[in-house]
Amino acid sequence: MKSTITHKKQQYTIDLSKPLDISIPIKGTTSNVNAWYISEPKIAPHTEGDFIGKVTEGASTNFNDIWFNPHAHGTHTECVGHITKEFYSINKNLKKFFFLAKVITVAPEKLNDDFIISKAQLEYALGDASPEALVIRTLPNTRGKLSRQYSNTNPPYLVEEATEFLVTKGIKHLLIDLPSVDKEKDAGVLVSHNAFWNTKGKVRMDATITEFIFVKNTIKDGHYMLNLQVAPFENDASPSRPILYKIEA
Repeated sequence: MKSTITHKKQQYTIDLSKPLDISIPIKGTTSNVNAWYISEPKIAPHTEGDFIGKVTEGASTNFNDIWFNPHAHGTHTECVGHITKEFYSINKNLKKFFFLAKVITVAPEKLNDDFIISKAQLEYALGDASPEALVIRTLPNTRGKLSRQYSNTNPPYLVEEATEFLVTKGIKHLLIDLPSVDKEKDAGVLVSHNAFWNTKGKVRMDATITEFIFVKNTIKDGHYMLNLQVAPFENDASPSRPILYKIEA
C-alpha cells in the first residue's frame, strides 16, 4: 500500500506495507535488554484474593500487571523533561510523528578507557545532509543488542562536541542503539543530553532522544521516512516504536 507524504513542500512516496521496525520490545524475562542497575521487567497475571488474571487459571480474560522502567528496559523516547527540575511530558512535547531521517553506521573510536562517537565521524557520515532525524547504528551490530545487560559495562557514547554538531545541523530527533547518549558514569553531568536540548540557551522543547533501538544489518544507510510512535504516557519518557520506510520517490 503506497502512500505519498508531503513534507516541507516536497513529496515522498513510501510503501506502508513494508515497515522497518527498529524498536526493541519489552519482555517480562531476564533476557530483556537492561541498563541502570535495576531488575528485569515483570509481566504477570494480576492477583487479588483467589483471583488470578489468567484464562488457564480459570479467569475469563488474561489480565496482566506490568512493571518496567522506560529508560532501562527497551526502546524509549525522551524529552527535555528527563533532565529538568520542571516536569515536561513527552506526550505533550512530541506533536509530529513523521520525519525525514538518515540512517548512518558508526564504529565507536577508542578514547582513553572509553569508546566514543566523535564529531569527525558524524561529519563524515552526514556529509551535506541535514535531516530532521538521525538514526545511529553502532558497530559491531549483532542480535546480542536485543538482550544485552549494560549495567557497569561503560558502553560507547557521544562526546559533547559531536552532539553540539548535530544541533548545528538542525537535527531534532536523535535515535541511537545504546542505553544513553552520555557516558554511563559521569557524575550526573550529562553533557550530550544538555547539549542536544540546549539547556543553557533557548531550550529545544520539540527535540527528542530515542535510545535502545536496534537497526538490523539488512537496513542500509541512507534516507528514510521515520514514523516515531510513542505510547501516550504523561512522563518525561515513554516506550516507543520507531518505524522506518524506504523512500521510493
